[in-house]
Amino acid sequence: MNRIIHAALFLGFVLFASIPDARSVSAADSAVTTTGNQTGSGASEWNQWRGPGRDGRIPGSSWPDKLDGGLQLQWSKDHSPSYSGPVLLNDLVFTTETIDRKYEQVTAYRLSDGQMVWNRRWEGHMAVPFFAAKNGDWIRSTPACVPGHLVILGMRDVLVSLDPQTGQENWRNDLPASEGTPLQPFGAVCSPLIDGDVVYVQSGGGLIKVDLATGRVLWTVLGGSSDMMSSGAFSSPVMAVIAGKKQLVVQTRLELCGVDPDDGTVLWKTPVEAFRGMNILTPLVIGDRIFTAAHSGRSHLFQIANDAPDGWTVNEVWNQKTQGYMSSPVVIDGNVYLHLKNQRFTCLDLKDGSIRWTSRPIGDYCSLVHNDRQILSLANDGVLRLIEPTPDKFRVVDTAQVATDAWAHLAVRDDLVVVRDLKSLRLYRWTDSANR
Repeated sequence: MNRIIHAALFLGFVLFASIPDARSVSAADSAVTTTGNQTGSGASEWNQWRGPGRDGRIPGSSWPDKLDGGLQLQWSKDHSPSYSGPVLLNDLVFTTETIDRKYEQVTAYRLSDGQMVWNRRWEGHMAVPFFAAKNGDWIRSTPACVPGHLVILGMRDVLVSLDPQTGQENWRNDLPASEGTPLQPFGAVCSPLIDGDVVYVQSGGGLIKVDLATGRVLWTVLGGSSDMMSSGAFSSPVMAVIAGKKQLVVQTRLELCGVDPDDGTVLWKTPVEAFRGMNILTPLVIGDRIFTAAHSGRSHLFQIANDAPDGWTVNEVWNQKTQGYMSSPVVIDGNVYLHLKNQRFTCLDLKDGSIRWTSRPIGDYCSLVHNDRQILSLANDGVLRLIEPTPDKFRVVDTAQVATDAWAHLAVRDDLVVVRDLKSLRLYRWTDSANR
């Protein structure tokens, strides 16, 4: 039951959390073709859930080959609890928190010295079901940020846009009040996706498209359920080009779906079975294929095509027994690196789903970032691991204790590593003493 409760609560990183025929998947095939918003100071800006492409990938980044002595704490700020990952834009970093079980708050800090630039709060606390309460009832959705807009989804499905430089409110949309939609049983989890002049988010009423300038809802799809075990969402959408068509890839609590971002047409969908609808991972798009793994379910690789007489088809390339949990995976050189329900880390071959290796237990949750050559993994016990992604064995190059209770997703940009501990925000920097 403990793992079940964690799964229901901790994805706003989402916490609390997105692949061709049976031919061989080469390194070139493994390039993720998402088209998520990469606005900001550059393509590597960590301005949303799981980074610029919402896939944990920071292409072209150069990291040292050790953490011990090479990663230095620059500053730390105490905070009330949050499961939201930090996001960065230009010279600022933003973090959320829930205060006194009444308010949700966002704070902006200057990266260079940790000086607070502004903070804003609103009433927004929500009590979760009694069996999940011991694991916290604070904000978990990771914000999304572009010039002019920092978009936050609160626990009660209140979507707020603030000016990133000043904190001034651009707009606020209380979705249950304005749209008549139900509150999500465990609070809002999905992390908003900004694409051009619109925002997409999975709410209690389904997947919604919102005008970025005004906060007005443009359409809603994939909703309609009032069942606690199937309403709302634990996952977050990604934008990708699949079979030549730009589309939203959306994992509801029951299905994996492709949605036309213009008019909300559901292009295709396929069931994904999970315990009590706990489909938590952010779908991982690789070419025209999608990987996902379900809580107490199975791992799946789906092929998406638009070549049938009646339109889109979904074919399962393979499935196997590996059970994901709530840590979204990464793909490197034709292998998926995935943290499991049993607390272990595994490497799966994309060609056939075969297990290349499985590690010893390393924690209940791990956020993953990679630069195509190395993986940074932050576990919930605060241990940061530098991992060499190889298909022959689990190779940990170095470790560092950077937090004590870390359920929020790691953020990485250039020589900065930002960690949201449960009750603090910490900024680390690679130093010249580290080998490069």
